[in-house]
Amino acid sequence: MIEIVLAILSTVGALSILFASIGILRMPDFYLRLSVTVKASTLGVGLLLICAAIMFPDVSVTTKAIAIIFFLIITAPIGAHMIGRAAYFTGTPLWKGTIIDELAGMYNEETHELESEESDTDDDDTPNIAKTDEETE
Repeated sequence: MIEIVLAILSTVGALSILFASIGILRMPDFYLRLSVTVKASTLGVGLLLICAAIMFPDVSVTTKAIAIIFFLIITAPIGAHMIGRAAYFTGTPLWKGTIIDELAGMYNEETHELESEESDTDDDDTPNIAKTDEETE
């Protein structure tokens, strides 16, 4: 019975990591690639660590696996958010199919802070959305 559970968890974990790697190739811009990679790889690595904790029931292995899962779940979304925010503010273009850029005009270049109301410094409505596919690569 335990072998079946391990087989299912490890297969789902490996497929999740495979989908993350396919997502890196298939997604059109940096922000979508980052989102797919963080979500799918966190799930995949977490499931594989659960398999390791079940396979090796020693207290030290189980404790380490649980600690790694905990820190992975805590740090991966925060790290991805900070990387995405830095990319946006440095001008990494959004995909040309992006419908709305909710942060456009809300970033104060002088103080480097987000403002709740749109500032009047931008002349273009969507300055960060790419015009062609080549700009997003």
